[in-house]
Amino acid sequence: MSNNMVSRVENDRFLVLERVFDAPRELVFQMFKEAEHIKHWWGPRGWEIPVCTIDFHPGGVWHYCMKCVDPNQGTFYGMESWAKAVYEEIVEPEKIIYNDYFCDAEGNINESLPSTLITLDFIDLGGKTKLINRAEYTSAEALKTVMDMGMLQGITETWNRLEERLESLK
Repeated sequence: MSNNMVSRVENDRFLVLERVFDAPRELVFQMFKEAEHIKHWWGPRGWEIPVCTIDFHPGGVWHYCMKCVDPNQGTFYGMESWAKAVYEEIVEPEKIIYNDYFCDAEGNINESLPSTLITLDFIDLGGKTKLINRAEYTSAEALKTVMDMGMLQGITETWNRLEERLESLK
């Protein structure tokens, strides 16, 4: 499996991730649209998605829980992390823009943790798809906070799992 992800920070507040997936754009887009798919690949290795609801339209909400099920991950084992995304714009199968928040099981946003404006671009490369994930943080400190939380490793593992999911559906 090739991890061909490229990451860069722009203007201290933007984290840009790019990766080419060996799958058609419509299929890659679908992976982000349906809970049934997301449950199979979202989150780092050793984490599962026991709860996931998606209302896929502008103004709609994606609410989910990631739970660590890997005893080898020490203090993370058994931990739950709840998140909520509110869709701003959807252009199928080209673009998804959403605000990403940490929250609780009821969907109440945790104001003490940084929110992120995420723009996903799906670029058709003739049977392959370049995915560009542009994350805008409120400040350089907010970006540093998530980087210190291991976000880059987490998203690398997540995208590796996405690639495995795409392979399994071919």
